Amino acid sequence: MTHPRIILLNDPTRGIDVGTKQEIYRLMRELADQGAAILFYSTDYDELIGCCDRVVVMYDGRIIRELAGEAITEQAIVASALAIGVSDTPAAETSDESL
Repeated sequence: MTHPRIILLNDPTRGIDVGTKQEIYRLMRELADQGAAILFYSTDYDELIGCCDRVVVMYDGRIIRELAGEAITEQAIVASALAIGVSDTPAAETSDESL
């Protein structure tokens, strides 16, 4: 397959140098701009904030919160992961004012 529609990545930049990280980020953006969906797990909050259009925080197989746009902040990600200020119904957040 030379033109995948969905790309799955698990901590794609863990343990690599800064220059290589930037190249991976560039390639990910290029693929996304060409229409590929990129789903990746990352332990790096800055990576999530800088690369993602949408972040879904999951726990125990359930979606806890979905963050989009300006709502993707380290504070919102950590609060979601710790279930601080999270309702029982997951919703796409559009700003961090709701926290």
